[in-house]
Amino acid sequence: MWCATSCATAPCAVQVTGCLVTRCSGVRPSLLARSRATPTPVVADVQVVPLVEPDAEGVDPQQRRELQQRRLTGLVDRLLVAGGLQARRLRDAGVRAGVDVSLDDLFRLPTVTKRDLWDHYPEGLRAVPVEDVVCVHGSSGTGGRPTLVPYTAGDVDVWAQVMARALGGAGATRRSLVHNAYGYGLFTGGLGVHHGAMRLGATVLPLSGGMTERQVRMIHDLRPDILTCTPSYAIFLGEALGEPPPSLRAGLFGAEPWTNEMRTQIEQLLGLRALDIYGLSEIIGPGVAAESLDSDGMLNVAEDHFFVEALDSDGRPVPDGTPGELVFTTLTKTGMPLLRYRSGDIAALAGPVPGAPRTLRRMSKLLGRTDDMLVVRGVNVFPTEIEAVLLADGRVSPHYLVVEDRRDAARPALVVAVEAVSAADSLAADLGVALRERLGITCVVRVVATGSVPRTEVGKAKRFVRWSTGPAPLDGLAG
Repeated sequence: MWCATSCATAPCAVQVTGCLVTRCSGVRPSLLARSRATPTPVVADVQVVPLVEPDAEGVDPQQRRELQQRRLTGLVDRLLVAGGLQARRLRDAGVRAGVDVSLDDLFRLPTVTKRDLWDHYPEGLRAVPVEDVVCVHGSSGTGGRPTLVPYTAGDVDVWAQVMARALGGAGATRRSLVHNAYGYGLFTGGLGVHHGAMRLGATVLPLSGGMTERQVRMIHDLRPDILTCTPSYAIFLGEALGEPPPSLRAGLFGAEPWTNEMRTQIEQLLGLRALDIYGLSEIIGPGVAAESLDSDGMLNVAEDHFFVEALDSDGRPVPDGTPGELVFTTLTKTGMPLLRYRSGDIAALAGPVPGAPRTLRRMSKLLGRTDDMLVVRGVNVFPTEIEAVLLADGRVSPHYLVVEDRRDAARPALVVAVEAVSAADSLAADLGVALRERLGITCVVRVVATGSVPRTEVGKAKRFVRWSTGPAPLDGLAG
């Protein structure tokens, strides 16, 4: 396994998070000349890709459920021994040992929320001695202050394992070069991909976020077959490249909710299969679930490590196919294990693809978050619904901003700023009609000058803002 950052003067081997990393003096000669498989067409039939861990990804669901039950029992026992908030809540619910909790009754137990983690900042709900913690990561702070999460060596090993599966599901192999444009640091995106690529045995190029000119140069010179970054940066990078690079075959894009309409835009710009990946630092980071080339547009959940539920607004389980808030239980995590963590993310669950080698439960692409749902004149609206309408119109660029205008609290309005890819006199009116048909409310659509909507090179794109006082968040919105 090779790391593209290697620059040692002599070959050596070092142990990193349980996998062997070989170092060399510079990039190996065959890196630029390695043969590539024929690029996957943008529009392709569902293809079957090999399993990275057949005993985990392809096991009979009943056997997996028995494993989940054993791991749940062990988790509850660990939480009770560790003490603290979760132990108190378990005891208050009448739980005295792990054998008292079954998967069928899990929904009856109390949940953990981000507020609980904030209330215990900075230690969080750490369940191991500090000497067992090997690293600390955290959320990006999108919904408030950052949430810090301690990881043990075992946690990092699990993380590498599920990320290797995600990359393998996208078609990556030991011969792959993974161009990693997720940010490195406290944010889990960059290092999660890095751990997974090394575990898989692929070469990882750790570009991190930003430095777009360098990203373009590396793509042209090193010819990676796998791209990883946020979907908004994939758009930005695709525009900077000018034409689809012939080497790219697939990309794993996450950290932001994005729609199938944006998938089409990315695939056209980059000439690859655009796949979704999902994760949150409280659970492990990216790799909690990931779309594969054969998952029929949904994301395979790594449910041998993360048991998932979907709940309605009253906390009751919803049937498969019905959107609900995702709630995760970390069956194997040790640094900060969580029993029934409310993610705030909205998606629907489903069983595996019938007859497919992957027998994992799946989740839909994210529909939104419980805290970004808009209630405008009594109508519930998620920003992703607006994106779906905008990007279905070929005259609209992928750069837009949704503004909830509450300057007049008695008459809230939705203002949607879009950039056009070409002159279109009727664009604003046409989008207004389409949005009303989809959402059931009237939106104000403003077509703004190209380049007006801020681009994102580093971090998550900001596509939604609330405006209650002060100047307009974007020129051309006031009216």
